Amino acid sequence: MADAPPPQGWALQQIRDVSGDREAVALDPDRSAKWVAVAGVHEMVRPEIVLGFHGLCLVKPADDGNRHMGSLYDDGSIDCWAAYDDLYEALRGL
Repeated sequence: MADAPPPQGWALQQIRDVSGDREAVALDPDRSAKWVAVAGVHEMVRPEIVLGFHGLCLVKPADDGNRHMGSLYDDGSIDCWAAYDDLYEALRGL
């Protein structure tokens, strides 16, 4: 579902321009997200913002200022493996 607003201060077209993905979307944040790292798998707090980029996504949890990059699966779940403190840098890292 791609009906959520983009992050505050950003237009969807800006996100597409910076990421290079012309089909980037702001997704419904009502989904599960996990942090999958070397130390193990941890459930993340409810996502506040989810941006979709084909099979990848950026997640901003409600309790965290970072943007987490991860895989977006067909069932809507997300496994994150990298974190960025800046949305612009996260978009460039896709």
